[in-house]
Amino acid sequence: MKLPPPISKSRRAAGILLTECLVYLSVFTILTAIGMAAFYFCWDHTRAVIGATDDIASALHAGEGWRADVRAATGKISVETTAAGEVVRIPEMGKEVVYRFESGEVRREIPALQVSRVLLPLVKASAMQTETRGNVAAWRWELELTPRRKETALPLRFTFAAAQTKP
Repeated sequence: MKLPPPISKSRRAAGILLTECLVYLSVFTILTAIGMAAFYFCWDHTRAVIGATDDIASALHAGEGWRADVRAATGKISVETTAAGEVVRIPEMGKEVVYRFESGEVRREIPALQVSRVLLPLVKASAMQTETRGNVAAWRWELELTPRRKETALPLRFTFAAAQTKP
């Protein structure tokens, strides 16, 4: 039986030791873990920004609708504060529009047409107040949305103003 030739010194130096392989594997694992953590951090914050922009767009849309209702009012706008929340009644041509703040949401209702829809579902505070400016009845709506995340440092607060064109 013939024995294989002994491994030369140059061939022995070219190989990878098991220890080196474990070191490379552990470095790869650490870098992959850091990369995954950074990815999920960015992913989570991107979702938070998307949610905040959706809330801002909804609030602006609701505010513009409220301003249009105040401008279209044909009679005296009334505000009632109840134990459940605030109710604002805006009389318009042949109907009455009701804005109701209850249970952390703002609803717009038209009782004559039996229409009711949620304008803003995550509301922390809402207050509609009248301001007399000369002969004009101006209205102001102070609105604060509930943040979706506890870490949110900047509250989403809005102020909408409208003037009633017909007293």
